[in-house]
Amino acid sequence: MITRRRLIAISAAAALPSATRAAAPVRWSGIALGAEATLTLDGPEETARPALDAALSEIRRLESYFSLYDPDSILSRLNRDGAINEAPREFHDLFSHIDRIHTQTGGLFDPTIQGPWAALARRELRDEWGYVGWRYVQTRGSRGFRLINNQQMTLNGIAQGYITDRVVAVLKDHGLTDAFVDIGEQSAIGLPRRLGLEDPVQGQVGTVTLRNTAIATSSPMATPLADHGHILHPESPSWSPRWSTVSVEATSATLADGLSTALCLAEMPRIRRLRGLHGVRRILLVDLDGNVRTA
Repeated sequence: MITRRRLIAISAAAALPSATRAAAPVRWSGIALGAEATLTLDGPEETARPALDAALSEIRRLESYFSLYDPDSILSRLNRDGAINEAPREFHDLFSHIDRIHTQTGGLFDPTIQGPWAALARRELRDEWGYVGWRYVQTRGSRGFRLINNQQMTLNGIAQGYITDRVVAVLKDHGLTDAFVDIGEQSAIGLPRRLGLEDPVQGQVGTVTLRNTAIATSSPMATPLADHGHILHPESPSWSPRWSTVSVEATSATLADGLSTALCLAEMPRIRRLRGLHGVRRILLVDLDGNVRTA
């Protein structure tokens, strides 16, 4: 299974050669938020193994909050019941990131797009766009949230990045200083990693090197949805993506993830303004003709 937002647009991750490597890294491959994920930890076995166990525990814990694929997750309960009364701290934290990125992108990043997305997947779109709007999501008491009638939410455009950041924090807390994390978005700590940047139409269009930064990539047509790409404009189904692929490198995978999703729909002036945000290192774009541009 692959999430509707996650796609393999960054590939061929490999640490650059270093004389300091002493032992084979500890590696894990599996599924996180419905998509393939890998962790590569370089360090002594007695450090790397407990760090890996803690990282996997963190992934599973946060999946139980944010996954659309788990019918018992907090997100699934919110979509099903329209409200939750006792959301955990991480849910509030992620929602604060969403609120900020929604504002920064002029509303282009909006996780309440799930209703139209699901309707398009069923080819039954009617009036679901009337329920889209982050502004309609309400707090309920001190720890809860409420959606308007029939509103549905997806966190697939940001949760991978958020979990990536949390896993990096766990690894650092366990003493890891060299690791590569790929949970749909990629983050490298310690030694630099070189990755190939891919577009679903053009193939590999370049490379990037990460070191103590994260990168997130979105390509709307990598997973076609009816006659649309899988990244929908929150205002109308008739607004098509402006870019074939967008990659954002930033100090935070959460920020990179949210921006890469939204900027597929953005004009260049807005992208250039967002390039100046604190934490954003670079924005790479592949236009609809296959030309690679840097904001």
